[in-house]
Amino acid sequence: MDPTRLKQLLKDLKPDLEFYSDSIQEVSQDIVKNDISKFPIFIAHMGKLGIGELILDKEELNTNWNIQASTLEEFMKIGIIGKEKEEEFKKSYKDYETEMCVFLFTQEGASFIYFPYKKSSPNAI
Repeated sequence: MDPTRLKQLLKDLKPDLEFYSDSIQEVSQDIVKNDISKFPIFIAHMGKLGIGELILDKEELNTNWNIQASTLEEFMKIGIIGKEKEEEFKKSYKDYETEMCVFLFTQEGASFIYFPYKKSSPNAI
């Protein structure tokens, strides 16, 4: 994806990720604590996707981006991440408790980004 376009998309996505932060962090923790995966991935997109599970619907929440929850294992199963890239992905993966792994998906392309969660609120786990 063109770096200038990616920067523009990130600027557009940032308010939604900040708004969704607590919910995404809770889902991320559930995925890891329930032994579903050690590598949660959240897909940000504007349309409909057949990957993962829709957890935050832009229509219901009056935002710009849908968020789906997935995992490294699902990304490998459907071929987004090849077996040869598994270790590289795991080494670059950030701490799931402090940053969300986001797969930004648009018609123009896709890119992995890491976005920090908001500072913990008293109700955060």
